[in-house]
Amino acid sequence: MSNIADTLRSTYESGTTRSLAWRRHQLEQMNKMLTENEAAFLEALRTDLGKPAVEGFITDIAFVTGEVETMIKKLKKWNKPERVGTPMFNMPAKSHLVPEPLGVVLVIAPWNYPVQLLLVPAASAIAAGNCVVMKPSEVSAATSALLGQLVPKYMDPSAVSIVEGGVPETTDLLSQHFDHIFYTGNGTVGRVVMAAAVANLTPVTLELGGKSPVIIDESADLRVTARRIAWGKWLNAGQTCVAPDYLLVAESKQDALVEELRKAIGEFYGADPHLSDSYGRIVSPRHFDRLESLMAGGTAAIGGDTKSDERYIAPTVLVDVDPESQLMSEEIFGPLLPIIPMKSVADSIAFINARPHPLALYVFAENKNVVSNVLARTTAGGVTVNGTLMHLTNPNLPFGGIGESGMGGYHGKAGVRLFQHLKPVLTRGTKIDPSIAYPPYTDRKAKIFRRVL
Repeated sequence: MSNIADTLRSTYESGTTRSLAWRRHQLEQMNKMLTENEAAFLEALRTDLGKPAVEGFITDIAFVTGEVETMIKKLKKWNKPERVGTPMFNMPAKSHLVPEPLGVVLVIAPWNYPVQLLLVPAASAIAAGNCVVMKPSEVSAATSALLGQLVPKYMDPSAVSIVEGGVPETTDLLSQHFDHIFYTGNGTVGRVVMAAAVANLTPVTLELGGKSPVIIDESADLRVTARRIAWGKWLNAGQTCVAPDYLLVAESKQDALVEELRKAIGEFYGADPHLSDSYGRIVSPRHFDRLESLMAGGTAAIGGDTKSDERYIAPTVLVDVDPESQLMSEEIFGPLLPIIPMKSVADSIAFINARPHPLALYVFAENKNVVSNVLARTTAGGVTVNGTLMHLTNPNLPFGGIGESGMGGYHGKAGVRLFQHLKPVLTRGTKIDPSIAYPPYTDRKAKIFRRVL
């Protein structure tokens, strides 16, 4: 690991990565890797997660190529010095913010979207002018192996490296000196990453997770609401960091909502989701066992079926939920959806605010005052109104958490800026050099200073 870090450090110090042409070529090569090997990536995603081909294309392949195409298009503009204002007392002068790369960046990715969540932050770091070490998750082993094989073939190995392995390899990587560490995963490991970064005072970005709530007001269109919740929840079999984790629904609407969810599940996955080509699987036996045990926190109104040999858990809606159960105390990260009836939106807001700030929050309401109230009185990493997940698909909106759900945001320009230092530069002219700025400080000068400062 030290050899890898030293090689990348040497490349960075050579100035290779500061060239916009080099950055553009690396980004083009990343997209070329994905498009030329699309079938292989989709097969690896199917092996790891039972991910349907269309879903894998949309969420892992097209998501990355779209982000990277935007970076290529905006590369020159985003890396151009930005002119800012200059106060009168600095005159004659001009001021700029000059984007410069940080150096060598480490990106540690999770298993649930193993292509997207590795390559998008890595692409952002490259577009910013850095060298990058990529660490894919060993849990999504097939995708990790494919990335390990292809990245060195398509990208500059002196500046872009990929390291496969598990905890020992990650621990060794974290002991090296990096200029930024980007980690996506759970809070427990996030604390380990942050503690390791302290040794070198390395800045970190943590994309964590938590329990992303959904508020459903009496004014919501239940058919549309159910379809959009079902899509966001059961995409990737619920293994999404911003998936709806639990529903807070007006008491009078609970039964109707359950029926609309039942219809939506039938429309999406048929009478038996186990037979559907559009529904994925749980990533590992360990995660399957954890999810199966969480079902004890409520009663299955829909679904509840499992097949351990296939790591299959049906789309499941749970009612009569115990608020003190593990189901409601830890992030579900699977296809279980608890519903909790609430007397009012104010009660829903209080319920959310009594818990750690979520990575995402969703509110469904036709009443604009309800939406405004929720937005004003809650805090979350990001919000979609009358929808789920969609806020993270807009490259013009930074994606990230707050508090226990993470720190720092990326995507689009925000992702490039994350891996840069905006260096303040003030340049003074020399043709005019007013003597008022220099001693001796007379009464006349003092009066002028008080007037202009």
